[in-house]
Amino acid sequence: MNKFYCFFILLFTLVFANAQQYRTGDLLFQNLDCGGLCDAIESVTKGYQNQSFSHIGLVYVRNDSVYIIEAIGKDVHLTPLVEFKKRSKHPLVQGRLKNQYQQMIPKAIVFSLEQQGVTYDDVFLYNNGKYYCSELIYDAFAFANNGQPFFQLEPMTFKKPETQQYFKAWVKYYKQLGVEIPEGQPGINPGGISRSDKIEIID
Repeated sequence: MNKFYCFFILLFTLVFANAQQYRTGDLLFQNLDCGGLCDAIESVTKGYQNQSFSHIGLVYVRNDSVYIIEAIGKDVHLTPLVEFKKRSKHPLVQGRLKNQYQQMIPKAIVFSLEQQGVTYDDVFLYNNGKYYCSELIYDAFAFANNGQPFFQLEPMTFKKPETQQYFKAWVKYYKQLGVEIPEGQPGINPGGISRSDKIEIID
C-alpha cells in the first residue's frame, strides 16, 4: 500500500475514532506481574502517580475494532484489545498525547505498523535492529517528530535502588543470554513515558 494513501487512511480513522473510549494513538500502560523481571523494571522507575508499569502498547483503531501495536513475545505485532487486557489483573492506564502533538499520530502509526515482524529485543539495547515495548514507542514518535526525540532516553539501571546491587533476576537473565548487563546504556521504559509532560492520563 502506498505510504501516502496509508497516511490519509489513518488520519481519517483518527478523526472518526474521537468519540470512542480508545483512540488511535493512545498509549496503554500495563502492570504485567510477570515475576522478578517485571518487579525489577517497576522498582527502578515509577510511573504516573507512583504506579507500577512494565509494559506499553500503542492503540490502533481499524474498522471499529481496537488493536494494540506492541513489542512483546517474539516480535512486534498487532494484538486485539480484549487479549491485551487479559494479560493482567490490574486495570489499564490510558495515556493520550496533548492536543498540540496529535498531528504526529498518523506518522507514528504508519511507522509502528511497518515494524511488524521485527524481532523482540530481549537484550534491551537501543538501536540494535530489534524492539522492546517502550523502544518501539520511542522510535515511532521520533520518526513522527522528523527524526528528533519526542520522549527521552535515560541511562538504564538494573540495580536495586536501596543497595546498588544487581537484581538477582537480571543477573540470571543476562547470564542465560550470555551477554553483559547493559548498565548505564541509554534506554526507556513504560513508567518514564507515563510521566511525560507530552501526554495526559485519561481517567
